[in-house]
Amino acid sequence: MGKTLVAFFSASAGKVTAKVAGKLANVTGADLYEIVPQEPYTKADLNWMDKGSRSSVEMADRACRPAIAGGVSDMGQYDVVFIGFPVWWYREPSIIDTFMEAYDFTGKTVVPFATSGSSGIGDSYKNIQELAPGAKVFEGQRFAASVSEDKLAAWAEQF
Repeated sequence: MGKTLVAFFSASAGKVTAKVAGKLANVTGADLYEIVPQEPYTKADLNWMDKGSRSSVEMADRACRPAIAGGVSDMGQYDVVFIGFPVWWYREPSIIDTFMEAYDFTGKTVVPFATSGSSGIGDSYKNIQELAPGAKVFEGQRFAASVSEDKLAAWAEQF
């Protein structure tokens, strides 16, 4: 495996995706980058039961691209990029689409991973593949918050 980046978005107070991303970066020796929204999400923004909440509105509009604060200084140095996120509406949050469109992933290996108590990774693989033309995008996997470093290491070895 060449130089690796674990980029992730974690919106909730529990920071489940951040914890899994940290474990993955630790076992792979990867750099870790948090995708931070320019406007942080509040608890009300994340209320998926409210059709008027920010997350609900964003996810209903496939063209929505929430702004990201900061960025990866040199994406060109990475051969493998793991993209982590919580599952929202059976796919990646719109801010992941913003991230994918911000860089050229041509020639890179891109591997999505998601966190969720029970929802699958859904259409994320297909969506990310469309946003990263020229990259080798793998289907990815969903992990529970309690996933062990050993399990993450075994999974990551294939990339």
